[in-house]
Amino acid sequence: MNKTGKKIIIFDDDEDILSICSYILEEQGWEVFTFTNCNNIVDRVSGILPDVILMDNWIPDEGGIMATQSLKMNEALKAIPVIYFSANSDIQLLANHAGAETYLAKPFDLEDLEQVINTVLIKQ
Repeated sequence: MNKTGKKIIIFDDDEDILSICSYILEEQGWEVFTFTNCNNIVDRVSGILPDVILMDNWIPDEGGIMATQSLKMNEALKAIPVIYFSANSDIQLLANHAGAETYLAKPFDLEDLEQVINTVLIKQ
């Protein structure tokens, strides 16, 4: 599957995760945008219109659940798949509560990351 021209936003306050994920995804032809907080999330996402969003649960300031819900309530943005990711043991519950399409438990390996992204892209 040719991923050229695909855009992804990663919201995570962990710089290591941002740099690792960015590196891997850019190698695969993704244009990667990263943010360490979810302030003004609707404006940020509207300005980029990504194909996929990776959302951390513990993102400052309002948190991943509120941030994801803000996107899902927005008519123009609600179709963008959100992959919720967290080290929290209740991640499935959190992802459902947020309205995310799917989730990825931390720590994850890179095959898991690629697989979950491909899964949501196929469903679009």
